[in-house]
Amino acid sequence: MKKTTLCYIENKGSYLMLYRNRKPEDPNEGKWLGIGGKIEAGETPDECNFREVFEETGLRLRSAVFHGVIEFRADSYEDEDMYLYSSSDFEPADEEAARVFAEAGSYEPPVCTEGELAWVPREKLMGLPMWQGDREFLKELLGGAKEISMTLSYTGEDCTVVRREVR
Repeated sequence: MKKTTLCYIENKGSYLMLYRNRKPEDPNEGKWLGIGGKIEAGETPDECNFREVFEETGLRLRSAVFHGVIEFRADSYEDEDMYLYSSSDFEPADEEAARVFAEAGSYEPPVCTEGELAWVPREKLMGLPMWQGDREFLKELLGGAKEISMTLSYTGEDCTVVRREVR
């Protein structure tokens, strides 16, 4: 089973999202996702979250909130347990970008090998092309849920919520 992390990074009412369009044979091609990736051997979910955010965005998280585990079960993809995070506490690793961020509060994300990074206003997130299951937990996260635990079952791209626990 695959274990991954996903982090929604917020700044001034917008979220840093990744439009997957650069990776060969990517099952996420054409979809918008938060920032994340696979947990490596010997790595904790927290360590993976901080590493993936840095590698994909050039941001160093100072802290992140862990919301829960989303279980993906599918007929045509490997089963996955995804550790869900959010953060608005970060700083750019690049010195010039950090200076601009400190002065203006804005951050222009770098080129990412997996797709295009963009700040998307909160009110436009749910209109983006994304996995049906991502809409389920993102809706809860945007609604202020602190703890989110779900089991999502996929048949092709059709998703059924098997279990939902939200607080």
